[in-house]
Amino acid sequence: MEEKMYSVKVGEPTPAGGGRPSAGPVYRSIYAKDGLMPLPKEIQSPWDFFSEAVKKYPKNRMLGQRQVSDGKAGDYVWQTYEEVYQKVIKIGAAIRSFGVKPGGHCGIYGSNCPEWVMAMQACSSQGICYVPLYDTLGPNAVEFILDHAEISIAFVQASKIKSLLAILPKCTAHIKAIVSFGDVTNELKREVEQLRVSCFSWEEFSTMGTETQDISRKQKDDICTIMYTSGTTGDPKGVIITNRAIIAGVMTTENLLELTDKVVSEDDSYFSYLPLAHIFDQVIENYCIFKGASIGFWQGDIRYLMEDVQVMKPTIFCGVPRVYDRIYTGINLKIQSGGLIGKQIFQYAYNYKLANLRKGFKQHEASPFFDKIVFSKIKEGLGGRIRLMLSGAAPLPRHIEEFMRVTGCCALAQGYGLTESCAGCFTSIANIFSMIGTVGPPVTAIQARLESIPEMGYDALSNVPRGEICLRGHTLFSGYYKRPDLTEEVFSDGWFHTGDIGEWQPDGTMKIIDRKKNIFKLSQGEYVAVEVLESAYVQSPLVTSVWVYGNSFESFLVAVVVPEKQAIEDWAALNNKTSDFAELCNDPKARRYIQDELNKTGKKLGVRRLELSIQKKI
Repeated sequence: MEEKMYSVKVGEPTPAGGGRPSAGPVYRSIYAKDGLMPLPKEIQSPWDFFSEAVKKYPKNRMLGQRQVSDGKAGDYVWQTYEEVYQKVIKIGAAIRSFGVKPGGHCGIYGSNCPEWVMAMQACSSQGICYVPLYDTLGPNAVEFILDHAEISIAFVQASKIKSLLAILPKCTAHIKAIVSFGDVTNELKREVEQLRVSCFSWEEFSTMGTETQDISRKQKDDICTIMYTSGTTGDPKGVIITNRAIIAGVMTTENLLELTDKVVSEDDSYFSYLPLAHIFDQVIENYCIFKGASIGFWQGDIRYLMEDVQVMKPTIFCGVPRVYDRIYTGINLKIQSGGLIGKQIFQYAYNYKLANLRKGFKQHEASPFFDKIVFSKIKEGLGGRIRLMLSGAAPLPRHIEEFMRVTGCCALAQGYGLTESCAGCFTSIANIFSMIGTVGPPVTAIQARLESIPEMGYDALSNVPRGEICLRGHTLFSGYYKRPDLTEEVFSDGWFHTGDIGEWQPDGTMKIIDRKKNIFKLSQGEYVAVEVLESAYVQSPLVTSVWVYGNSFESFLVAVVVPEKQAIEDWAALNNKTSDFAELCNDPKARRYIQDELNKTGKKLGVRRLELSIQKKI
């Protein structure tokens, strides 16, 4: 039986020459074989997704969060599309009343919540660029972004205003006002205003616009947002994303689900906890808004994440590999702590369903019986209504993807993308089990090719094509803000160079195998790809994270390992140790136990002898 192809060749390979390495053929998705997916003419910006949804689904639930009373979170309280629209119009008018014109910049700083989305939509309504602010890029990142992006108004989570105040004296050249997501104390307001910056509560600011403020005209090539990512030289890089890129990201998601599974509808609900400051969640939430679906937010506290999911009972769940790894580890710990009969039943059900999935059965056909009596308990852990899981940001380890596909009782698809590609540029197809371990074919809005990297031994023209993934198409960014030098570094002949290394599979899907920059050349001349090692060692159930480092002056690598707290405490109980977690991490016997287990994991996964000689710090 001939293997189905999911990509089609649309361009010839390019030989090496002129100082450039060779490049492989150009490919598109089989679902875009006749050309890249055209974008709808009537949609000029993400604002059109929202405003049209308000007309179609005015009474549908749009944004929800849990009501907190006496320190305890209760049920979700929802605002309808119409209610949100009325608030957004007022906030947009208030922004304009402060003199911020179309093309101006506003910042948004805080955890996911209804106000984050409303601030984003208010900016979009007036053709104003919104700039997410977040401090995970380093202690000076917020200060740098406020100044570099020339932000006029910052919408800020109430709990972050105090930290913003500490850097505000250095950022007053452009900022005119701070608007709290909630209330603001008189004392804090006075402190901000002493710096000649206005400060408002959410409600106060919403009354400051004029009722007659028009909605600004927008074009596809207008800047929608500038999203800052980590830079190799220390300062974050501002990725310019146009309305066109966001529209393409949303429409290709709709296009692929329509062709291969089931599109999101107004009856669906999405659980929002991945940072809205990142492009992955923004594209998904814009897609949900486009379809009239509901978006419920977590409380912003990781301790209550699973409780929030169970209360909300979403139908769509997005995660990054670390989230799925935690789910996988938690479930396995429960299984291993159960009785022998229970473990045997689980393993039999797992193997039975896995075999059917490999035969080509769809998720709901592979084992309805075991889904009901065995795997339904796992589904209940995510609220019981999940029908679609998506994974992005980094490759999902094969064993975790397999486990979630078998036990999750829902379709799962993983994608690959960057901020610069407006999230997903490759996406696996739901219910095609043969795509496991890959990120699928290109999405319908882009073309892709591989470029050889001779110094790393990757040849895009070999029988097994490997090389740097290069992209062009509708979803790509327009450059780095105020950094044409950095833009020129990553674009060549119209192709964006991702820095990620891929391998075309025989069926036209892509597998991420390496990272161009994350390699170390050791003193003996050996190249080592640390991400491959990290992804291998982190599969040990005894650790939560692994960081590997090396340089050209040493013949070995070093690793910092964070143990799994429960696993090390279980070991302590078996060995009559009564120390706390910190003391256990310094216990020589505990450290030897973890190092031995990591070496076993490395050998099992085929890690080379050189790479097994890592000096580990626990």
